[in-house]
This record gives sequence, C-alpha cells and structure tokens, in this order.
Amino acid sequence: MLSMNDPSALAGMLPFDSIGLYEQPKPRFIFKMPRVVPDQKAKFESDELFRRLSRESEVRYTGFRDRPQEERQVRFQNGCREGHTEIAFIATGTNIQLVFSPSTNGYHISSAARECDFDKEHGKVHLRSHFIMNGVCVRWRGWIDLERLDGVGCLEFDEDRAMIEDSMLRDQIERYNQRLRDFEEKRRAYSGQQDRGPDPDLDLRMSGLQNAANHHGGSPASRCPQRGVPLQGRKKNDLSHGHHN
Repeated sequence: MLSMNDPSALAGMLPFDSIGLYEQPKPRFIFKMPRVVPDQKAKFESDELFRRLSRESEVRYTGFRDRPQEERQVRFQNGCREGHTEIAFIATGTNIQLVFSPSTNGYHISSAARECDFDKEHGKVHLRSHFIMNGVCVRWRGWIDLERLDGVGCLEFDEDRAMIEDSMLRDQIERYNQRLRDFEEKRRAYSGQQDRGPDPDLDLRMSGLQNAANHHGGSPASRCPQRGVPLQGRKKNDLSHGHHN
C-alpha cells in the first residue's frame, strides 16, 4: 500500500487549484486542444510512422487473446457486426481500435460503400474505418481472415474528413482570437480609468457647495427646500406662535 508521503502516490492525482480567501479570481481562457494539426497532409507524408503504416502489411486481430481460437473467431465476427474490432500492425506493433458502420447484409448500402463487408470475398471480412491519429484524419482499409484472424491492411490519408476538420480548426482559432481581443479591450479600458484618477470636476463642485453652505451659515441640507428658511429658525417661530396663542 502506498503512503501519502511517497511522491509516487500522487503521480496519478489531478492538481487541486484553490483560490485564496482574499485572492481575486483571475480570468481564464480555456482553449480546447485542437483535434488535428494545421497541415495534415504534410504530416502524413513526412512522418515516419505514417509512411510505414501507409504500406500494406500484415495485421492481426488482438481481442480476447486468452480465449480459445474458436471463441475468438465468434467474438471477432460478432464485434464486426456490432461495428468495432481491435487490430495490430505486426511490423510496428501499433494497436488500433477500429470503429465503423456495422454490416447491413447489403440491403441498404452498396458493396462499394460498405465499411464492413462479409460478402466481398469468401472467408474474409473487408473493413474500412475513419479516425484521427496523431492529429491527422486517416482511413484504415484492409481485410481479416475469419479463421486465422489475421490479414492485410494499411492507412490512407482521408482528404474529405481532413477538409472538414480544417474548417472546424479555423473557426475554433478565430473564436479564441476574438476572446483575446475582447479581453485586451476591457483591460485597456480599465487601465485607462485607473490612470485618470479621481474626477477634478467632481471635487470643484463639492468645494463650491461647501463654500456656499459656509457663506449662509449652514449646510444646504439644513435649509427648507420650499422657503429657504433655516430649519432651526422654523422651530423657533413655531414655538413663539404657540406661546401667543
């Protein structure tokens, strides 16, 4: 059992970002990690891993390796009909989780458009799967033997989906830049208000009111708003009238 004093025990824990009691929260800009790189095709053509995986090579089904071969065959076919399977490139050891449209037995989708086709070649299933790998839109294409559970496959650059992801990336960057511009404008407006300091016109107006109050022997608030008579004088007049009565 790991102890809390052991630094390795905290390796898998998320950091706890607390705000102090008197510390003002700072503005945050959450920039979602882009799904793709800016130039997908260039990376697909220049990256060593993609170059190796783009050549047709031997692949193998990797699911349920601890089960008997007959059971693995049944599970593989069931997984394909559900729309998923796991394969690995033998040469590089690259494991890939394939997700595709499940088999429809040819009733609604043509053979060329199927992503899982058991009818194209006897004893084999032909698969196609679209996904993003290392920031690049790719398509896996190949076949698996239904008995041996191995076959041949490769990766291809998916230009159609790459164009869609590029458009989404540009929109995401533009929204982020707009948020930065709005933040800079608010910060400059706040800084300019702080640099101007107190309003001198307000000080002059308050000083004029104070001088007028001192000149008339009292504050403006102590006068009657209707007659301009001091409040204390009104009280004395009321008392004197009461004695005469």
